[in-house]
Amino acid sequence: MKALRVTTAVLISAVLIFPLYWMIVVAFSSRADLLGGELRLWPRALTIENFRQVLDSFPVFTWFGNSVAIALVVAVISVSCSMLGGYAFAHLRFRGSNTLFLISLATLMIPVQVIMVTLFKLVTSMGLYGSYWAVILPTSASAFGVFLARQFILSIPRDLIEAARIDGAGHFKTFTRIVLPLSRPLLAVLFFMSLLQVWNDFAWPLIALKQNQLFTLPIGLVYLQGQFGSDFGGTMAFALINVTPMIVLFMIFQRYFVQGFARSGIK
Repeated sequence: MKALRVTTAVLISAVLIFPLYWMIVVAFSSRADLLGGELRLWPRALTIENFRQVLDSFPVFTWFGNSVAIALVVAVISVSCSMLGGYAFAHLRFRGSNTLFLISLATLMIPVQVIMVTLFKLVTSMGLYGSYWAVILPTSASAFGVFLARQFILSIPRDLIEAARIDGAGHFKTFTRIVLPLSRPLLAVLFFMSLLQVWNDFAWPLIALKQNQLFTLPIGLVYLQGQFGSDFGGTMAFALINVTPMIVLFMIFQRYFVQGFARSGIK
């Protein structure tokens, strides 16, 4: 039985990893190999020709910097909003709190595409269209993040919260001195989720940004495809540049990532 589980896990892992492996192979293959028509699971000779062409032809470092700046700002704001909202729904009792929480959860069922026109009009009326803030502000609050934070904070022993309140700590002091130090796995989860969502977001930045110099990497990838047509090597090299930071971050924080989800009751 154990051998069957191991075999199944290996097969599923191979299926999931193969697209990433293939992207790496194509990115480091020469044009001669790619245009030869012969399917190879490993290139004859590794080359960085595709990366050099992409970096020479497009402002990849500028787009990379834009993605990093936008993703970090959104992640910081989103984590702050999620933690404060989660604590409020978990430990503050006020009229309509349950209804408000259910309404915030209900927003998860509304597709982003439905509100894009309204969002665009709102951003334009605020004079933010074409700026970084047009991308940052609409994506800086997450109902799922608030839900995840509430579930995690509820798992913190209530005796700790009540002991802090008996000692005279207010809600803000209880939040900063008790809840935040015990929520490191959750902070890692929320930060990575926000970072990943914004890093891969394509549709809204494409609408909100209009200057080439403000583009993020996903927009740049589509822009590159339009320029090069069937240059699979360059496309895969650019895609590899795009996904590598998130893979590295996940490998570094995967322990906190699993702990955060486990303690939130979501497995």
